[in-house]
Amino acid sequence: MNPSPGSGATTSGAGLDKKWRIFILVAVSVFMTTLDSSILNVALPYIMQDLSETMSTVQWVVTVYLLFVSAFLLTFGRLSDIVGRPGVYRTGFAIFTLGSFFCGISGSLGWLVFSRAVQGLGASMLMACSPALVVDAFEPEKRGQALGMVGACVAAGLTLGPVTGGLLLEHFSWPVIFFINIPVGIMALSGSRVLPDSKEGPDAETMDLAGSICMAVLVSATVFGLMKSPQWGLLSWQGGLVWLAGIGAAGGFALNAARTPHPLIDPALFRIRMFVFPLAASMVLFAALFCLVFLMPFYLSLARGMSPAGTGLAMIVPFLFLFVVSPVSGSLADRLGSTRLCTAGMGSLALALALTTLLSPSTGFPGVLCCLALAGLGTALFVSPNSTAVMGAVPVHRRGIASGALATARNLGMVFGVALASGIFSRTFTGLSRGLGLDDYSPELADAFMTGFRYATAAGAAVALLGIGVTLARGGDGTGGKKQ
Repeated sequence: MNPSPGSGATTSGAGLDKKWRIFILVAVSVFMTTLDSSILNVALPYIMQDLSETMSTVQWVVTVYLLFVSAFLLTFGRLSDIVGRPGVYRTGFAIFTLGSFFCGISGSLGWLVFSRAVQGLGASMLMACSPALVVDAFEPEKRGQALGMVGACVAAGLTLGPVTGGLLLEHFSWPVIFFINIPVGIMALSGSRVLPDSKEGPDAETMDLAGSICMAVLVSATVFGLMKSPQWGLLSWQGGLVWLAGIGAAGGFALNAARTPHPLIDPALFRIRMFVFPLAASMVLFAALFCLVFLMPFYLSLARGMSPAGTGLAMIVPFLFLFVVSPVSGSLADRLGSTRLCTAGMGSLALALALTTLLSPSTGFPGVLCCLALAGLGTALFVSPNSTAVMGAVPVHRRGIASGALATARNLGMVFGVALASGIFSRTFTGLSRGLGLDDYSPELADAFMTGFRYATAAGAAVALLGIGVTLARGGDGTGGKKQ
């Protein structure tokens, strides 16, 4: 097994130059996938009109991407441990770029949904490998800083996406938002030669195909069930079938893991405290965060009557904090460890959600920005140290699966947060408005809106408070990367 590039064996100027070239390559993929996602949200109304579709059908353009990304993250993370991360990463770039081309030439919703599935497959390869590639390339005492800078790239993509999308759509039709990925993907593929052609896993290990299928079904059923639960209801037959499929897949995965010599997820990982608890904390944090991220635009545009441009600018605030603070928190994690920073981050998010329950349609705009800023600060304090803890706690030849697990936990948390906030808000608002929906909103329904909004954000605050306990349960981790 070749030594890890991040093992400290390479300390020459050339080695330092190479690790930063690897970082730039990873940063490009992270920025491209997040920018593409946030641009698409701006373009959906135009796609709906151009293809003469309804909102409920055009939402599949977003849903199928999320399903494919979530379903295959663990599989591609494990595959990268076996065959090597560079090959999986290059293939991911190629598939994502090809999917972008297919999206751009789509003339029907069916073809666009298929193309987005192809994009999601490529994106899952990129996401599954990105943190592991950075950790492989950097010395232990620099990993937090590097992962923090990756977090800044995520924030940059999310922040610039709506602005870039708006500018492009003013002058071009919606396919251009997909075509811009093609030259970036081609350049990234040509620059991927910087990645070392090596693998970390023992030669005897093989891919667990049955476990991968069961995990894909389990994750897909979970994501789809959570996304549809506000629409179907908790006791619907449709939801029952989806959850039954998920339970069956979970049982099949457990049975397979007990029998196969090389399961998709090494059971030994679940005996590592600094793997299990940070992973659970990540899911909790993103569930709480997306209670706020999902509902805040409705509050700004409906309850406060802000313009779309003003709403978009306000929602940039949390991501600006991610952009600025993530590299700093990553560097601090290299010296202080993850526990204190992650606890402070989770606490800041809980406080932001608690303060959000005090908002009203007449609250001054600085008060709204304070809530958003606290949420962004909390997330920025948490994400990089938490990722550093997970990636530093696992063996080198398990970093791919750990990277995929982190991304899966994040996605599941986001979906759960949206489902929780949507379910609580919809039930409350519909009950108080005597069956009316948000499409019937008028100022007379402000009290019903704010009651549902406060109940949902209070639930998010409770989730974040639970997350503090989960974060503290990991125990102390000394000085972060230096001990790992």
